[in-house]
Amino acid sequence: MKDRDALRLALLAWYDRQARDLAWRVGPADRRAGVRSDPYRVWLSEVMLQQTTVPHATPYFLSFTQRWPTVSDLAAVEDGDLMAAWAGLGYYARARNLLACARAVAGQHGGVFPDTEEGLRALPGVGAYTAAAVAAIAFDREANVVDGNVERVMARLFAVGVPVPDAKPKLKELAADLVTADRPGDWAQALMDLGATVCRPRSPLCDLCPISTWCEGRKTGAPETYPRKTKKADRPRRYGVAYLLKRGEEVALIRRPPKGLLGGMLGLPTSDWRGVPWSDEEAIAAAPLSAAWRDRGAIEHVFTHFSLTLRVFAADGSPGLGGDFVWTPREGLGALPSVFLKAAMAGEQLP
Repeated sequence: MKDRDALRLALLAWYDRQARDLAWRVGPADRRAGVRSDPYRVWLSEVMLQQTTVPHATPYFLSFTQRWPTVSDLAAVEDGDLMAAWAGLGYYARARNLLACARAVAGQHGGVFPDTEEGLRALPGVGAYTAAAVAAIAFDREANVVDGNVERVMARLFAVGVPVPDAKPKLKELAADLVTADRPGDWAQALMDLGATVCRPRSPLCDLCPISTWCEGRKTGAPETYPRKTKKADRPRRYGVAYLLKRGEEVALIRRPPKGLLGGMLGLPTSDWRGVPWSDEEAIAAAPLSAAWRDRGAIEHVFTHFSLTLRVFAADGSPGLGGDFVWTPREGLGALPSVFLKAAMAGEQLP
């Protein structure tokens, strides 16, 4: 594009003044003073921020880095402890990939992250975006880092009329044209900050934008209409039953299979999740054991690809009741994935 250098200077100058103070970030002033980003912290934050907001991810990041300050510390953790610490961040396959990657870095690379996109892509669970982000931010490699915020900035800056997701290759190409060897890590973070704080999904703050002079979307008078979007298909709905079995002050949990949704996590026993609702008779027949099950209503939960209506049945077990359960004190239920925490709360509170 014309005046690329002027646009870059304007955005980087804005970033020098307005960079967000993030727990994992080395700010522009410190970077100029020679402070380097820790690849472990950059990688960990990027994995946590996938499909998660900064305010939600920050306490998890602080907890993880306090408990496991290096990638080798994280690599040594037990799978179950990692899954419990991850509970509430969602997309639990990311947690399994996180552990696999940490173990690969610790075991195959001596606890040192590769410093190129190619080397980072070879690690388990590291995709193109994460490799580019770590290469740019941690190692100042000339990498093209394109997340949802950057896609939105590019769509507006160039008034791209093709709707997403079809526009993604074009948006990535446009972003690549703006990447140079000058401060690639700061450039990547500047674009992210611009999209997060100024070029927002709704009500963009164009009057505060340091690159509005170059923005074709603003010239149309309707920058908020970019990126164009295709109509989403209706999210399918599934139905299931969760079972809250209590033994005194303890609740019966199970360890879910390592593969699949919520794999490896502790949760309430459930029926299968299917496309039609469960009758009372079916729900009781699918229970993990015979008991005086009581209907406690239902909860709703939304996953990425489907919505779930989960009926909740509760029962009290005898003090000597065993079974293949992980008996957990009620106060420990806060570490459950949110869908099971909602079901447990429903089982306790509804009449």
